[in-house]
Amino acid sequence: MKSAFITLIGRPSSGKSTLVNKICGYKVSIVSATPQTTRNVIRGILTEERGQLIFQDTPGYHISEKKINNELKQVTETVVNDAEIILYVTDCTREPGEEEKKILEYLAALNAVVIVALNKIDLITVAEKNIPEFLESLGNFLKKNLRKKEPAKDISICHVSAMTGEGVDKLLDVMFEKAPEGEKLYPDDVYTDQDVAFRISEIIREKAVNRTKEEIPHSVYVEIADIEMNQGQHGEELWVRAFLIAESESQKKIIIGSGGEKIRAIKKAAKREIKSIFPYPVIIDLRVKVNSNWRKKRGILSRLIR
Repeated sequence: MKSAFITLIGRPSSGKSTLVNKICGYKVSIVSATPQTTRNVIRGILTEERGQLIFQDTPGYHISEKKINNELKQVTETVVNDAEIILYVTDCTREPGEEEKKILEYLAALNAVVIVALNKIDLITVAEKNIPEFLESLGNFLKKNLRKKEPAKDISICHVSAMTGEGVDKLLDVMFEKAPEGEKLYPDDVYTDQDVAFRISEIIREKAVNRTKEEIPHSVYVEIADIEMNQGQHGEELWVRAFLIAESESQKKIIIGSGGEKIRAIKKAAKREIKSIFPYPVIIDLRVKVNSNWRKKRGILSRLIR
């Protein structure tokens, strides 16, 4: 039986979270068209006859001087530095760019098996233009590695579409082939190790980000103030009080919307998805408050990003 941790890395919006969700068959990571939606290391677990793969989805690898972006980058590097198998996900419809070059240089210094997933091949008319350039960059990376004294890095390249699932089975074959022998670390029916409060907070944040992406996508976080299981009229139900935290009063007004329309839509969408995940009713009391310039406060960042 095979067992392995697979650590993902890639630029923001490369499709890492979508790929993890597709592989695991469940919603593990929240997804948005907004770059850097993932702020934590999220684990998704796939168990089948061949064994168990534990995927560690990381924040997008972004070069920036902003405090929150540096915190996200540090979280990613901490996990990737200890990885035995790295799944490098790249959007082959985009120009490789400086961040891609930095990731390749970073991976060259690590002692790990590297699997490259060229993602979004369903958009092949655009992808065809960029794949050769990316493969040239990857080839230069390989040549650099081959000049080292240690053995050449073990690299496989797979073409996939996280959205449609094309090529995912072949990618899984490669990952199981590279995985070492080992015992399962999680029960067969577990597909993520996130706790209930975190999952609920992430779903609420996803719905808020997707409804404010033109105005304040990175300026909100979710704080679970209270959570408790109660005995309801029809059995156990989970009661949650959550706050969407904005950076200013003007942002708070945007999240609430005219007559409370937007916050009601966020709550409704979150409740609908939460209902599909948990086997018991979840009652959500959702409010909005302000914490000025929270993205510059180390105490909050260290609590949110891990």
